[in-house]
Amino acid sequence: MSSDIRILGIEGTAWAASAAVYDSATDDVFIESDAYQPDSGGIHPREAAEHMHDAIPRVVETALEHARETYDGPAGEAPVDAVAFSRGPGLGPCLRIVGTAARALSQALEVPLVGVNHMVAHLEIGRHASGFDSPVCLNASGANAHLLAYRNGRYRVLGETMDTGVGNAIDKFTRHVGWSHPGGPKVEAAAEDGEYVDLPYVVKGMDFSFSGIMSAAKQRYDDDVPVEDICFSLQENIFGMLTEVAERALSLTGSDELVLGGGVGQNARLREMLAEMCAQRGAEFHAPEPRFLRDNAGMIAVLGAKMYEAGDTLEIEESRVDPNYRPDQVPVTWRSDEPELAAGRGADGDETQVRGAEALVDLEPETGRVTKHREAKSYRHPELDERLRRERTTLEARLTTLARREGVPTPVLSDVDPREARLELEYVGEMDLRDGLTAERVRDVGRHLARLHRAGFVHGDPTTRNVRVGSAEPDASGTERTADGGEQTGDRTYLIDFGLGYHTDHVEDYAMDIHVFDQSLVGTADDPDPLREALREGYREVGEERVLERLRDVEGRGRYVTDDASE
Repeated sequence: MSSDIRILGIEGTAWAASAAVYDSATDDVFIESDAYQPDSGGIHPREAAEHMHDAIPRVVETALEHARETYDGPAGEAPVDAVAFSRGPGLGPCLRIVGTAARALSQALEVPLVGVNHMVAHLEIGRHASGFDSPVCLNASGANAHLLAYRNGRYRVLGETMDTGVGNAIDKFTRHVGWSHPGGPKVEAAAEDGEYVDLPYVVKGMDFSFSGIMSAAKQRYDDDVPVEDICFSLQENIFGMLTEVAERALSLTGSDELVLGGGVGQNARLREMLAEMCAQRGAEFHAPEPRFLRDNAGMIAVLGAKMYEAGDTLEIEESRVDPNYRPDQVPVTWRSDEPELAAGRGADGDETQVRGAEALVDLEPETGRVTKHREAKSYRHPELDERLRRERTTLEARLTTLARREGVPTPVLSDVDPREARLELEYVGEMDLRDGLTAERVRDVGRHLARLHRAGFVHGDPTTRNVRVGSAEPDASGTERTADGGEQTGDRTYLIDFGLGYHTDHVEDYAMDIHVFDQSLVGTADDPDPLREALREGYREVGEERVLERLRDVEGRGRYVTDDASE
């Protein structure tokens, strides 16, 4: 970045009216914020907009005063090079106030206008502060929760909440208890005196859901379970889910860098879990300082400087705000450094050992055997960790065998020990699908998933790392065969790792299974669109159209939740 860029940033997506000045020459960020504090309940959009209307002029004037006092350029010129503003996602009435202020300042100062995606700014401030090259980012905010990674010119959504944001979920419980907003700090304080009680834990590949755990937590409270125990367990399960999907994203992309964004990232237990997970798998972790985690204009100004230098500015007539502005809609003009990432190997790059998201896998291609051990996760509560490892090992053994009976190529299981979370399986394929993506192989995966769904169960975590590809073995007559006896074209596609699978007759679960694989294509393919279409074509050949119809509904859910956004 040029050494003399100065940007005025304005943030106002939901609750924090904030303005900042970023000076790239000194890497200094001045921030002035005025946060809306509701009298009761969550954020009320009308009241938030009224607060924004009153507070934005004050914080902007304070930031401009700082800009003028620290400006040492020619007299008569504007003290900043551009005005950057949060264009979305967020509450529409708040965004419109910020957009109007940014346009007025841009015209008054006669400087360009830069429209910033709020969620990408959370990622970029972490990347900027850490110095990481190509991290995965976990955004954990009041109104959202998702995983982002850079691929082919955009930040791709690898996984996200399927219902509500993590902060909103916690706030719904604390409102049930009668605690005032924001609820997160109160849960964190109460959890210090709590003990673990069983609550739902819902991970679907790299997606996750909070509605079940919130309903169960409310019921436990109504059943007179101590609130301290519920708060402790909420943190252990919710943050355990977020940490697990973050590890899955690292495994899928091959990245060894993780950054945290969003106001919920201020929680010490979440940061502790993420740091411990990264240390266990040899990755680096960075959490920005608290002022950059909660909503703030500093991150808007820093990303605005990168965009300004790349020439990514807006004309006034192009600057409409977008309450549903997804991070994967943003062309990343300020980066061109496509990462060259590879899946994690064992210690010292051992090619006979692969570290996945859950397990350490020892490979013996010569003997045709694989030993898989689900390691204890030190970041998870021991009781929860033991249950998940045992249950997932048992499920993997059962569903791997059942899938073969349904004509889906899978490894032959030779031994299972649920107590030790250990499996022995046949070595299959020549590579992960991620390293050999073709439309026909992806079409095959679509057919395989449809066969599972017709049989009444889901894979649970179908990603391009949980599919193995390679030549099929010929039978005695020299003809290559599939698991159900059909002729094989010479390139076999195997499904592996059924640990997140389960029996179900719900079309929603089948659609989520396809969605998980679809997102992994987006995160690992240079040109995912033809592959995504091949997936649907393959599924349509064997499965039911109603599942693909529900998939379209699932794809439309990962939007900014504006009912009671909070950080």
